[in-house]
Amino acid sequence: MPLYCFYCRDGELNTELRERHLKAQREFMAAHNENYRVAGPLTNAKGEFVGSLLIIEAEDETAARATVNDDPYLTGGVWQSIRVDRFEPLKGRWKEG
Repeated sequence: MPLYCFYCRDGELNTELRERHLKAQREFMAAHNENYRVAGPLTNAKGEFVGSLLIIEAEDETAARATVNDDPYLTGGVWQSIRVDRFEPLKGRWKEG
């Protein structure tokens, strides 16, 4: 099944908004666990959150976007912008868990 990479960049007030929506966002991800191949925060050199990287497994881009459309970090304003591209892994390891 195809994979789609979501490169999500945080906006202003990201620290406050991440904190506010963290519990709901983790619950959302758990409820849609079967769609996520990889998900995690992006940080800058200072260790501050600047975004998230999600790799979603779905039939097509529309279905992948449907998974992310209701994510509390999107609906709650944490992410300012999202870039979506199809991802075709050639090599590497995935962290299980």
